[in-house]
Amino acid sequence: MKTSRLIASQFAAVALGALAASAQAQNANVTLYGLIDGTISTINNQTPTGGTLVGFRTPWFSGSRWGFVGNEDLGGGLKAIFRLESEFVLANGALDTNGVLFVRDAWVGLDSAVFGKLTIGRQNALGRDFAATYLDPYGAAESSLNEGGGTNTNNFKQLIFYGGSATGTRIDNGVVLKKSFGPIVAGISHQFGEVAGDTSRNTTQTAALGFNGGVFNVAGFVTQANVSSFRHRTASIGGNVNFGMVRVNAGYFHYTAEQPVVGQRKDDAWTLSAKLAPAGPFDYELGYQEMKATNAGYNAAANNTLNAYASTATVTKAGSGSRKTIYASVFYHLSKRTELYVAADRLNTTNGYKVSGTSGFPNQTEFAIGIRTRF
Repeated sequence: MKTSRLIASQFAAVALGALAASAQAQNANVTLYGLIDGTISTINNQTPTGGTLVGFRTPWFSGSRWGFVGNEDLGGGLKAIFRLESEFVLANGALDTNGVLFVRDAWVGLDSAVFGKLTIGRQNALGRDFAATYLDPYGAAESSLNEGGGTNTNNFKQLIFYGGSATGTRIDNGVVLKKSFGPIVAGISHQFGEVAGDTSRNTTQTAALGFNGGVFNVAGFVTQANVSSFRHRTASIGGNVNFGMVRVNAGYFHYTAEQPVVGQRKDDAWTLSAKLAPAGPFDYELGYQEMKATNAGYNAAANNTLNAYASTATVTKAGSGSRKTIYASVFYHLSKRTELYVAADRLNTTNGYKVSGTSGFPNQTEFAIGIRTRF
């Protein structure tokens, strides 16, 4: 741990020095930013006898992060752009992923009003970005050229995996192009597999489209990935309707995956959620999601149904069942940057759908309080 922190501090020092120098360049802008989310919660069924765990949890809504974003005006409506973003564990200060400093984002690119936004490097999977408008009530209402999407840290935040890639909900070795055409936003992406002699292995291709109608917004995507030489696919569509202080979101995901020993997996998942944001410091969210998995592969211990886009190369056992979650939250906004929240969710599984974190129980309940601030 000491070694990883030393490496992280050295990288940070180099990054700070380089960015400080670049900030002095003409027509260049560099911004240091961050978000800190601290959650204390209770979660039951953490032992075979149903024991409850109380304490710090992975942040309920947002991974704590810091980063740099910058651009340089190259003239003629063209800009050079970049983002470097790191994630850390608030409870102990460690890196979210040991030995990887910029685990969230590490990309550079060009932004043109004519040709769109082209980025290369580690970044969000494109399906995740476009599903943000209907994945849950916490994302942006409209599609854009920015990164987006929910998080995957709690029981209700699992649909995000359907918007993933051969390397999870982010793509390594990725090339992404996004372009706006008035109210329409389009995107395509390719992830290189980096496997010598096999240009298709561990690659991902996604095409996405969104329409921003103000009161009514719709988006969708299709993804195909080669994960350890086996094909995984997702097709998804959804959107939201805005009635003044109320926003209602709904979406559907269809996922298939080749499994060499147990045959094909097929998932159908859907979600419905709403956000109420009246005048004043409070807002309220309520949502439901259901993931129906047919012949879905288990992990090696056969106690957990694999997430979408996990490797199926070694799967020898599978099962069918559903994962259903209802969740709710209340935010109290102290300012534009800082808020307090309370949240809860209830997970229920049926038949052969397994979740290792429930210690064999078919249900689990979480309650949380937290604070989130930005800089």
